[in-house]
Amino acid sequence: MELSNEIKKYIDQSVLCWLATVSKDGVPNVSPKEIFTSYENKIIVANIASPTTVMNIKRNPDVCIAFIDILLQKGFQLKGTAQIITKKHLDFSKMELALVKLTHGLFPFSSITEIKITSDKPIIAPRYLLFPETTEEEQIESAKRVYGLIS
Repeated sequence: MELSNEIKKYIDQSVLCWLATVSKDGVPNVSPKEIFTSYENKIIVANIASPTTVMNIKRNPDVCIAFIDILLQKGFQLKGTAQIITKKHLDFSKMELALVKLTHGLFPFSSITEIKITSDKPIIAPRYLLFPETTEEEQIESAKRVYGLIS
């Protein structure tokens, strides 16, 4: 599945994403990830402090990743299959460059989660649905008030 420009836009606008994996016992695990981007029609995530995520993906590659623009309160939920890319992989250095731009070299990582997307679903704040006249500008102002960014 190809990542649309809209999905890429929300990836770039999002501060965090949440990556869901499943343990060998079928227990879900959701972990926030700060360093992620699109790369060659996939999503790549730096494994900075992710031992549970890495272990779960090695056992079961099915994942779900979600991200939103916190002020606009729109984003995407993507499902797909993941693999762990280590320094031995031919594309590791190219992927690493894309992620190091985001870390500015401050967060070391020795592996990358690469996710091939199989389905996508928009995430939209309920306010847009319950009050269809809500504009994105109104939603942003409301979120800023909630987060204490304006009085």
